[in-house]
Amino acid sequence: MSHPKDEDPAELFRSAIGEVKPLRKVSTRAPAAVPPRPRPRARMAELDEAEAAGEFARLLRDGTPLEAGDTASYRRETLPPRMFQRLKKGQYSVQDELDLHGATAQQAERLLRQFLQEAHAHDHGCVRIIHGKGLQADGSAPVLKNLVDRMLRLRQDVLAFHSAPSGQGGTGAVLVLLAR
Repeated sequence: MSHPKDEDPAELFRSAIGEVKPLRKVSTRAPAAVPPRPRPRARMAELDEAEAAGEFARLLRDGTPLEAGDTASYRRETLPPRMFQRLKKGQYSVQDELDLHGATAQQAERLLRQFLQEAHAHDHGCVRIIHGKGLQADGSAPVLKNLVDRMLRLRQDVLAFHSAPSGQGGTGAVLVLLAR
């Protein structure tokens, strides 16, 4: 009498499943490569982004740009004045910060959009964006400061922003209240 340990496992398997019929002949050719489906695109978001970029270019062209020492300030009419006063005084706890020093305008725009998206994902109510004062040797308007000012004004999720108090960055940074 043989023990199960001594039996061939392949033979045990074949006896357990019984007779097998092949479904079809296996081709030796490699299967045709099927290109992967394109990733879905958020077309409406892309249109909004393109519209905002065009609006930003127009605002910079037509508006009076902020100078290095100017205060950046904006309040949506739906925000109570008392809340705006608290923001101006730096009385809200800053939950995240973005430093744009050294970024090009294109990089800063991308970083700012990404930062605000992440702030919403984490349900942050107040954030600080450091854009620098933009003191240019040629005396031209500060690029990042104006970019941040214009972009924040165009966003529906921004309730208000104001240049930070001097101890929190002064006119080189803004505190931003976000809709939750």
